[in-house]
Amino acid sequence: MMSSNSDPVILATAGYDHTIRFWQAHTGICHRTVQHPDSALGYYAVGACSRQVNDLEITPDKQLLAAAGYQHIRMYDLNSNNANPVISYDNISKNVTTVGFHQEGKWMYTGGEDNSARLWDLRSRNLQCQRIFQVNAPVNCVCLHPNQGELFVGDQSGAIHIWDLKTDHNEQLTPEPDAAIQSISIDPEATYMAAVNNKGNCYVWSLRGNLDEPTQLKPKTKMTAHSKYSLKCQFSPDSRLLATTSADSSVKIWRTADFSLMTELKEPTQRWVWDCVFSGDSQYIITASSDNMARLWTVEQGEVKREYSGHQKAVVCLAFKDDIPE
Repeated sequence: MMSSNSDPVILATAGYDHTIRFWQAHTGICHRTVQHPDSALGYYAVGACSRQVNDLEITPDKQLLAAAGYQHIRMYDLNSNNANPVISYDNISKNVTTVGFHQEGKWMYTGGEDNSARLWDLRSRNLQCQRIFQVNAPVNCVCLHPNQGELFVGDQSGAIHIWDLKTDHNEQLTPEPDAAIQSISIDPEATYMAAVNNKGNCYVWSLRGNLDEPTQLKPKTKMTAHSKYSLKCQFSPDSRLLATTSADSSVKIWRTADFSLMTELKEPTQRWVWDCVFSGDSQYIITASSDNMARLWTVEQGEVKREYSGHQKAVVCLAFKDDIPE
């Protein structure tokens, strides 16, 4: 992770200042800035708040960065200095809140405030949505099961929907009524699923299933993770840790062996912590927060090793890959 060879490492951040910044992860130097102007027409037409970048994700082949925003997903070339998106997926009625990819890059999934999760065939030239899963409330998060066959969709009403992509069958559960699901994560070994809500609670389920049957969820534990809004949960690549972030200005790292608290990451100026991503070796974690900063921390000691300073407003999302391709 801390190697001076930055080529295999990609770190991008974005937020309220309508810019996407690309960083040298090991030095903290910003080497590229892309303007991401959102729809001014949308802003004035609905009288809503400023339309920021809501989520970032890197394609599995590390060629493109997807930025989810108001009524679109824009794709930027990671291997050039082209300031303009090379692909834009449009014709979505409201904010796109989350974006992710099939592990082989065949398709992209998104969720949004139009009460839907969507699938987009990345091999198609028409840039049209292929499948839509409609729910009854704005979608805050979507998580793809490691089996690549089920999407877990969390919405504003507090429901988690399990969408079986093979059969189109769906089930739902509501861990806490009227507590919006903010984030869902499944560990790489598909042992546990975690979900956090706007009451600060974290729910964990044990997962069971095989390729021929839908995943079965068994309640494992409930944690009062934070005193305010929880915003993100993320399992580490080695499945041993779970991170939760919050409006209470902290990140907490939990051991999945017994879901005890291992470390709390706090800085005096940090404020809301919106997003986090572990390094490939699970030894470091990068966070994005409302004090306009992203930070690289050691997981074990809870120490800040790098600060990424340059955004003029809150940093609400980041994308990071440090795995060296085969």
